[in-house]
Amino acid sequence: MGYVRGLTAALIGTAALAVAGGAHASVAIVGGGSAEACSKAAFKGKSDWRAEDTCTQALDSESMSRRDKAGTYVNRGILRLRAGSYGAAASDFDAAQRLEPELGEVHVNRGVLYMAQARYADAVSEINIGLEMGVENPAKAYYSRGMAYEGLNDANSAYDDYRKAQALAPDWDAPQRMLARFSVRSRDVGY
Repeated sequence: MGYVRGLTAALIGTAALAVAGGAHASVAIVGGGSAEACSKAAFKGKSDWRAEDTCTQALDSESMSRRDKAGTYVNRGILRLRAGSYGAAASDFDAAQRLEPELGEVHVNRGVLYMAQARYADAVSEINIGLEMGVENPAKAYYSRGMAYEGLNDANSAYDDYRKAQALAPDWDAPQRMLARFSVRSRDVGY
């Protein structure tokens, strides 16, 4: 039986890695217009004011379904989170949840927000809710939860989540980079 032995380096900047590392659960919006451009900006890792303004324009002037409007709030919240505007990001996630209470991406991204605030237990709880509801990209949710577990110094759970993320998205290199930092050894059970 194996167990994960501690990381070789101290866990410094877990929240910063989560925010900068692109593990956000963006919501795909199609059909053209500013809402789609906002979605693409969130997927591409943008965090500039132009991209945020595109999202705001979509929310203020485009006719869209409740799901797409909620998704646009999530995407703008991601952009704001990346820019360090945590209060504005939280407001966007709350607005999305009011529109679509069952949108799992709201909870995953709120979890990433909590990581940025070093609220790791809250982050795990929120990401769990998002995973239970279902998300478009579960690999990113598991990756984010792995980072939250690291913040709680739970290396075993972090390792398991990075492995799940890697299995779900084998071409995504971020989980592999995280896994490379771990050392797995057999446990001496004393039989």
